[in-house]
Amino acid sequence: MKNLILIYSGGLDTSVCIPLLREEYGYDQLITVTVDMGQPRADIQQAEEKARALGTEHYTVDARREFAADYVFAAIRANGDYEGYPLSTAIGRPLIATCAARVAERLGVTAFAHGSTGKGNDQFRIEFTLRALVPEPTIIAPMRERNLTRREEVEYALAKGVPVAATAEKIWSIDENLWGRSIEGGRLEEPDYSPPEEIFQWTLPPDRCPDRPREVTVGFQNGVPVSLDGEPLEPLPLIQAAHRIAGENGVGRIDIIEDRMLGLKVRENYECPAAVLLLTAHRALEALVLTRDELAFKRLVDQKWGELAYAGLWLDPLKQALEAFIARTQERVEGEVRLRLYRGSCQVIGRHSGWALYSEALSSFDDKTFDQRETTGAVKTHGLQAQMLQALRARR
Repeated sequence: MKNLILIYSGGLDTSVCIPLLREEYGYDQLITVTVDMGQPRADIQQAEEKARALGTEHYTVDARREFAADYVFAAIRANGDYEGYPLSTAIGRPLIATCAARVAERLGVTAFAHGSTGKGNDQFRIEFTLRALVPEPTIIAPMRERNLTRREEVEYALAKGVPVAATAEKIWSIDENLWGRSIEGGRLEEPDYSPPEEIFQWTLPPDRCPDRPREVTVGFQNGVPVSLDGEPLEPLPLIQAAHRIAGENGVGRIDIIEDRMLGLKVRENYECPAAVLLLTAHRALEALVLTRDELAFKRLVDQKWGELAYAGLWLDPLKQALEAFIARTQERVEGEVRLRLYRGSCQVIGRHSGWALYSEALSSFDDKTFDQRETTGAVKTHGLQAQMLQALRARR
């Protein structure tokens, strides 16, 4: 009997994989693994019910706390984004593959399948992690190998009696975890198409947000958030609370043209309320406590970290080395940041820290602690070589 673990979300792609793997690949015993990383509980239950209805042996892995503490918090310390949006799906894929590998080791299975297409990023993220953790695995990607379109998948699912929510009109692909939600596919792929309000579930539109601004204070220690409005919270409940506060004030909608790993430009819509709130606060606190040179170099490190995380290279040694530098800088990222949320905007309105590299006495125009006369010589020599070059040109 041929056993195989299917990384299973319960969506169209992975559900279509089930009859395909049986009929076209000859796998008798299918084991589906769904990883709970904070998506709605109803989606988890639906995946469980659908997997069992389709005759698989199913496992649900609750990885929410691990995802929050080890993946999301690592992303916060690195200001983790890619081309201007917070990384959510990308940092979740390595953990999903890791959980599947753990189940496989327990069951003695070395064959895997996933529903990623040949055009997307997830095939790289999932397969890299599986190959890094499982010796010589067999990996099958039916959507990629069969070169199927989403419309063909819908037709195949209907022919095989596989229940699907997607239709020819609403053929959206949605991915969620506690750090973000992506919506793509159908007309959303068109760069000039206005997304319908119905695709958004986590954030309110401006006309439905509260009339008054909402102020929130985020407390940090060692570069990660530890409290909201003075209440100490563990990573998972803190992210969930930030998600609710930001979302009900319309914060976190992002519409972007993204460059995928294969070089394809795609239009993506994201909802990431907690990420926008907490990353905005984190950057503001770093600006207060890190030196100018630390900030400049960390921007380079953060960008490279984001590129590696986007590619799913969570276990790459360079990423781990970058995190060693990041960890050293975060030792002083401690304090509180106050933000004002209002109808989609997220504005920093105050910050303080015992490590603040700020002196009112030195900076204030109404204080003489800093003797302005001492800068005269420095100003004269500022850009000295450029001054000399201009003088040479004037004599020619």
